[in-house]
Amino acid sequence: MATGTRPHPSLRRGLALLTAERPRPEVIRRWPNSWWLAVGTVCFGAFMGQLDASIVTLTYGGLRTDFHASLAAVEWVSLAYLLALVALLVPAGRLADAHGRKLLYLYGFAVFTLASAACGFAPSLWALVAFRVVQAAGAALMQANSVALVTTSAPHARMRSALGVQAAAQALGLALGPTVGGALVSTLGWRWVFWVNVPVGVVALVGGHYLLPRTRARTRVARFDWPGLLLLAVATTGALTAVSAASGLPVPGWGVAALSAVAVAAALGFVRRQRRAAAPLLDLALLRVRAVAYGLVGALSGYLVLFGPLVLVPVVLTARGASALTAGLVLTALPAGFALAATGGDRVLPRRLSDRGRCLAGAAVFTASTAALLVVPPGVGGLVPVLAVTGLGLGMFTPANNALIMGAIPARSSGTGGGLVNMTRGLGTALGVALVTLALQVGGGGDLRGGVRGAAVVLVVASAVAVVAAWSGPREGA
Repeated sequence: MATGTRPHPSLRRGLALLTAERPRPEVIRRWPNSWWLAVGTVCFGAFMGQLDASIVTLTYGGLRTDFHASLAAVEWVSLAYLLALVALLVPAGRLADAHGRKLLYLYGFAVFTLASAACGFAPSLWALVAFRVVQAAGAALMQANSVALVTTSAPHARMRSALGVQAAAQALGLALGPTVGGALVSTLGWRWVFWVNVPVGVVALVGGHYLLPRTRARTRVARFDWPGLLLLAVATTGALTAVSAASGLPVPGWGVAALSAVAVAAALGFVRRQRRAAAPLLDLALLRVRAVAYGLVGALSGYLVLFGPLVLVPVVLTARGASALTAGLVLTALPAGFALAATGGDRVLPRRLSDRGRCLAGAAVFTASTAALLVVPPGVGGLVPVLAVTGLGLGMFTPANNALIMGAIPARSSGTGGGLVNMTRGLGTALGVALVTLALQVGGGGDLRGGVRGAAVVLVVASAVAVVAAWSGPREGA
């Protein structure tokens, strides 16, 4: 009787192919530097994620024309993606810790690539928004596992260097986004902004299959915490929508207040649920670890400082008569400095300098450079060195900050930890864009210099928070 209920052997083999992580070829597994191949593979996802984040806003004009839509409607192409991504990062990491980080990362790439193709074929604006939500689900599976795959692949002594390379790939995607996006939109049309992801995704899928190591340490999950997922999604969606509304999304004041109240209530409910659930979505004990708690605050502040200038600089320069191309080239100084410091910091900084020391040094550098915005004339000549130095500081800070966080998280929970890091980055990104936009609107009052000063104050305060977080972190080896 029992044998009659068993799946057919061919079906079992098919399920095994879909649910089991495949080993790397023996020649790759035995090569001492094979971990660099794994890091390089993850860099494809890091590059694509930031390229996609910085490229989509350039499609707004074409979308409004093709779909006869308002700017407020077109903004949902970006907002829906961000809301879904931030809400799904921690759950994706939790699933990966249980079922395999390589497996979920590759599925994420497959979903992201297919959804990118679908976005390019979208027949309507709201179909595009729906495909962007699916694309965000794939991106969540990729991003939740990217940091975890780097930290579990690289030797412990090389973790910071590996995270620096991954951060540099992100910076490269961020730097190329405006240029590549402008070229694609102006020549081939907005649909190619999405189709360009497809060939990169195919290469990354093949590379990941052969070059990524299998998951060695896992956290078994008896059942998935669906109520926790719902509460987390409501909390992050409410908070991000409220921030976006306050910075210009067409939502009345009472709506902003209601969204904020819902977000706070859902966040409190999520914490209560995690304390009582038998198999919580997020082990709150991780947040009581000093390196994790202060590191996440620092990560949020750092990404706020990284993305805030992406709003500020184009507004300042175009208001002074510069072209969009000029603004894009000036902005490149920020990710260029970031990539230079993230990849070359270990060659320049003293080897005995701890991760905490690097965080402090980097945060001090970008605090000084953002403070310079209060006195530097808002022109090309003044902004380029300020942005370059800000990028250098962030490039020192970010890999060391990530190494502190991931070094304090057990390997079996690295997917959840990676999801936390990337969720914090997403929140920092949203706050950077929203708060700088709000400062320009409120502080300007017809005077550009007043708005710039208000936006600079936002960046300085965020930088100071990063300094305090780095100083308050664990002092071992400092």
